[in-house]
Amino acid sequence: MRARGRERKPDRKRKKGRGRERESERARERESERARERENERARERESESASIRESERESERARERESERASIRESEHKRERESEHKRERERERERRRARERESERESERTSERARERARDRAREQSRKRARERSQKRARE
Repeated sequence: MRARGRERKPDRKRKKGRGRERESERARERESERARERENERARERESESASIRESERESERARERESERASIRESEHKRERESEHKRERERERERRRARERESERESERTSERARERARDRAREQSRKRARERSQKRARE
């Protein structure tokens, strides 16, 4: 009996040692698990940061596109305004030209009317002169 007990003693010691080994193994595993968790957490933070950066870049790009679109709209409005102003100016110029032409026609009409009036006056004067001459001739006869 005793002999058997003695045989078992080293086993028990070995078991104790194995227990300590298993404990330290479990501690190492827990530590490496915590290290993996910390690494994963850091990776998630980096990913979250880069996602946030990408999102802000996309937002900036959208803002640039909106601004570019607004600038394009403003430019086309300015262009339309300039074109319509040119059109109005051309219309005003045509109107002034027509007014000058009408005035010129009226002026030439007045000039020709004065010329006709002078011609009629000369004709009347001529007629009076001939009548005077005839009456003087009759008076002499």
